[in-house]
Amino acid sequence: MKTVIGNWKMNVGVRESIALARGTLLTLRGRKVVPNLIICPSFIALSEVRKVIARSSVSLCAQNMSWEDKGAFTGEISSRMLDEVGVTHVLIGHSERRGLFSETDEIVNRKLKKALENNLTPIVCIGESVEHREEGGYLEIIKNQIASALGGIRLRSSAKLFIAYEPIWAIGTGKNADVAQVIEVHEFIKTVLSDIFPGIKEDQLNVLYGGSVNGDNAYALLREKSIDGVLVGGASVKINQFKDVIEAASEVLEAQE
Repeated sequence: MKTVIGNWKMNVGVRESIALARGTLLTLRGRKVVPNLIICPSFIALSEVRKVIARSSVSLCAQNMSWEDKGAFTGEISSRMLDEVGVTHVLIGHSERRGLFSETDEIVNRKLKKALENNLTPIVCIGESVEHREEGGYLEIIKNQIASALGGIRLRSSAKLFIAYEPIWAIGTGKNADVAQVIEVHEFIKTVLSDIFPGIKEDQLNVLYGGSVNGDNAYALLREKSIDGVLVGGASVKINQFKDVIEAASEVLEAQE
């Protein structure tokens, strides 16, 4: 199964989110095979979007969460609150959270533990800077990010974990890692994960790619076995672009059958 995640970031309000959710559902009509589809509205739109997708196969994801359950944390949202409005997945450690809001690997680890504790499926984002890519030490950086994020983590047999590889130099820049570069890193990530979770079921761990994914490059990425799905940013709020990504995933799944 391939996964397609649409991260709407801070681009659309409630009304636009409702329209976008409806448009996303329309892209699934008449398809024999569809990917595992997850959408990430802003906090204020979660409840309304949930009403739109309630009877569909589309899952609801939050863009962030606190590592605390409750308390005097102005502006924060807890995993329990997210569960109340039907959220099943949560983005953790997105590069924009790390870069703009100084989230560290330790914070990512605390959020990950809390998400799993409250039965949310985490989508943990990792990736190297352009400096690390050019210096050649990017695999070690990625390994350290994974080790820090997953420190002390144990997955129950029913739990799932997504790792989203999003090279910082390819996010919102229009640049995209070529397929060979993505395959190299994805295979490396899967090796690291197999060492951390020996004997775990294959379908519990999924490695996604995120970095200027759009309708033009989605098929080339998704047809690769080591790429379990894509995390789509800017293109996910452009319904025609997002439709193309979903179509690419569906075509790959049909070909695999």
